[in-house]
Amino acid sequence: MSKYNLDIQNGKIGSNGLADVAGWIKCYLAHPITNEYMGATMENVMFDVSLSAGAYLDEPPLPKKETQAVRRTKDGVAWEIVDDYRDSVAYDTQTKQSIMIDFIGSLPETLTLLKPTSEFDKWNGKKWVADEQAIKKAQINLAIKQKEELSGVAEARIVQLERKIRLELATDEDKVLLTEWEIYTVKLGDVNPELAPDIEWPQRPE
Repeated sequence: MSKYNLDIQNGKIGSNGLADVAGWIKCYLAHPITNEYMGATMENVMFDVSLSAGAYLDEPPLPKKETQAVRRTKDGVAWEIVDDYRDSVAYDTQTKQSIMIDFIGSLPETLTLLKPTSEFDKWNGKKWVADEQAIKKAQINLAIKQKEELSGVAEARIVQLERKIRLELATDEDKVLLTEWEIYTVKLGDVNPELAPDIEWPQRPE
């Protein structure tokens, strides 16, 4: 019998989680924080000593999709396949704010991978839908702003024409134009922003 051995001494873990036989044991590592599978390794285990923390004997299943990852369950009993959307953009279902996913596992209910199509979208639990009330409100506000701007331009033009008349610098055309601008402001005043976007704006003079 040779006093030398060319074989690698394989260890064996007993039912109590400690080595019955000292030696090298193939094990599978989980990340200490995320529990994600990190790869296989050979660990030299001393007699009556357990594997290192985060090392397990059971071989993990491999994911079949790029959008899946392998991690150890929270109780450390088994491996599991979970969603992996890292480096994907998700959207907050309340604020529509975009964030880059940097974790593995299912997305919380407050996040979705579906991108909102407009600032007026709202989340109905499954998809983004147009918020008709928000759209209507925005259209009304836009009409109010437009009406104010047009009224400001008209009033400034009327003041200018009235000044020319007062200073006897106005032509007959200016006097006609003053009347047209005054009629325009009356029509503009009758515009109801609540009818937006179906508003027929009066045609301005000139």
